[in-house]
Amino acid sequence: MKEERTTPLRQRMIEDMRIRGLGEKAQLAHIRAVRDFAGFLGRSPDTATPEELRAYQLHMAKNGVSASTFNVRISGLRFFFSMTCGREDMKRYMQYRTKPWKLPVVLSVEEVSDILMAAPGPGLKYRAALSISYGGGLRASEVCSLKVIDIDSDRMLIHVEQGKGRKDRKVMLSPGLLDLLRDYWREARPEGWLFPGQAKITPMSPRQLNRAFTSAKTMAGIRKHATLHTLRHSFATHLLEANTDVRVIQVLLGHAKLTTTAQYTHVATKTIRDTVSPYELLAKLQDQSAKRRLE
Repeated sequence: MKEERTTPLRQRMIEDMRIRGLGEKAQLAHIRAVRDFAGFLGRSPDTATPEELRAYQLHMAKNGVSASTFNVRISGLRFFFSMTCGREDMKRYMQYRTKPWKLPVVLSVEEVSDILMAAPGPGLKYRAALSISYGGGLRASEVCSLKVIDIDSDRMLIHVEQGKGRKDRKVMLSPGLLDLLRDYWREARPEGWLFPGQAKITPMSPRQLNRAFTSAKTMAGIRKHATLHTLRHSFATHLLEANTDVRVIQVLLGHAKLTTTAQYTHVATKTIRDTVSPYELLAKLQDQSAKRRLE
């Protein structure tokens, strides 16, 4: 994080975030939140009153700020006032907004196959990267951060180092995916990063990988509103439809809460379709009642 030309107040907030071990993305989001509030206020944000906090939240609501952005800003301000300013009472005047819950988009196995086969070239780099995203349920940042040594072919595992929440985890390495990665390695000979960027000393960026996914989806003729993260959703849903225990899926995805993983039960259409409705029992009872009346 750049610290040049920072005010003493911002510098103190940065130090507070580092003390509490916040990741760089969280730090940047908190800084942006306070900066936006200061722009609305027109003076140093630590001098704000409860009424001005209320006015700012009303301002965001009137301007159509999404629930996600609204909540991210509130999180930043809550940290700022409670930790940096020592004004814990200000948290009482900030409310999170309820986000509308939507089912995640999921691709069929056939659609995933079409997208992977349409991955742009030259070479196998993007096909291999997108295949790991689906085959291991990895986030874009986790795919891009992989090193060659993270592929453990002896134990058939992929080591994900410092994923979301700064947690390491292991995911499965399927034989078919290993074959593809070996073909890619023989072709590209990566040495450090498994998927290096244009400058080989840096990894491929999530933005590059997202562009590759979008290109492959277009080439495959997939019209669903799918993003790169949809491969991760599809991984979890397809495992659930194959009767994998939801707790195992939770570990593979690196979810802290089982309720986060349980959302995939709502989109596991094969599971839903194969579940017998209690109406079938009712229908049998009705048939038996009709026979008794006839007798």
